[in-house]
Amino acid sequence: QVQLVESGGGSARAGGSLRLSCVASGLTFSLYVMGWFRQAPGKEREFVAAISRSANTYYADSVKGRFSISRDNAKNTVYLQMNSLKPEDTAVYYCAADYSNIIFTIVSAYDYWGQGTQVTVSS
Repeated sequence: QVQLVESGGGSARAGGSLRLSCVASGLTFSLYVMGWFRQAPGKEREFVAAISRSANTYYADSVKGRFSISRDNAKNTVYLQMNSLKPEDTAVYYCAADYSNIIFTIVSAYDYWGQGTQVTVSS
């Protein structure tokens, strides 16, 4: 069965950095768009970043210039490097996989989801 397992969440101070990892299994990793979403308490899950099978990337305006997504197909792993963190980045971060050539930013497009990892940024 398909599994996406996130790690790397935790606490950081404003201006600090964290790197999230997501290891996928049970799928042909290179055929999927890999995305990161986040969900803060009381808010809907929102798109953060995604990387296509050809390594094109797309970012939400709120994180552009601060976050960087990358993938290592040999390790079946997608990363989210988060720099210059802000308190408003606090959320549960989810890894997601979409069997597609095209990056979509909507939750419903993604086929598989990880369990989420908490990121807390203090001011």
